[in-house]
Amino acid sequence: MNPYTQNLNRIEFVITLACTGRCKHCSEGDHIGCHEHIDTAAAVQLVRDVTSNYPIRSLMTFGGEPLLHPDTVCSIHQAAKEAGIPKRQLITNGFFSKDPAKIQAVAQQLADSGVNDLLLSVDAFHQETIPLEPVKTFAMAVKNAGIPLRIQPAWLVSPEDPNPYNQETIRLLKEFEQLSIAASDGNIIFPSGNAVKYLSEYFTDDNTPMDPYVEDPTDVRTLSVGPNGDVDLLGGNIYHTHIEEMIKNYIPKDVIL
Repeated sequence: MNPYTQNLNRIEFVITLACTGRCKHCSEGDHIGCHEHIDTAAAVQLVRDVTSNYPIRSLMTFGGEPLLHPDTVCSIHQAAKEAGIPKRQLITNGFFSKDPAKIQAVAQQLADSGVNDLLLSVDAFHQETIPLEPVKTFAMAVKNAGIPLRIQPAWLVSPEDPNPYNQETIRLLKEFEQLSIAASDGNIIFPSGNAVKYLSEYFTDDNTPMDPYVEDPTDVRTLSVGPNGDVDLLGGNIYHTHIEEMIKNYIPKDVIL
């Protein structure tokens, strides 16, 4: 077994970079002109192939806004459930439709496919451009469908910092508390993409957070697949190279043989 991938235990799919929000804190930038989404069959096959050789403990789908393609999201989670992956997560901003009937249908589809940990992005940044009511409708539909649900806020500087963005986030979280929907600890915004462009005044040498998603290239634990099929770190593309071949042949760039 490849020593650099022997601890692999997680799969992540960026379903699409297209998004229904235009958030100032987004690490991916403005999402302008992003239409591509991951091929459903290729993603499902990857789940089956990887789980046949590695003890995958968790799988996540996110974006962009992944629920712009709910059938793809659900097919991936169905495959994860069938493969015995215990933790099957979805991160969404909850805004993919204003139609209550469609919102209810997608929530039930997610439940049926096996999503068992849903993180709903609600904070001052998302709600600058995303209406709250459809998100609340989706949150209640998810809750009623039996999917464990948490609000996932983004904090600027720290959750305790009294900046105006955090104050608005606190107000929004209270609205979901009234629906008996609790918040997770959330995440701290780091300087990347739009955050550098719009929020640079909040980042100083003393308080600049690091990107929490950077992985050790000598101990790959997560396969992260982009909407174009590229696999971070491994340097391959699932549309052109079998994932098992990528894993087997992976060598970190700085390693000298």
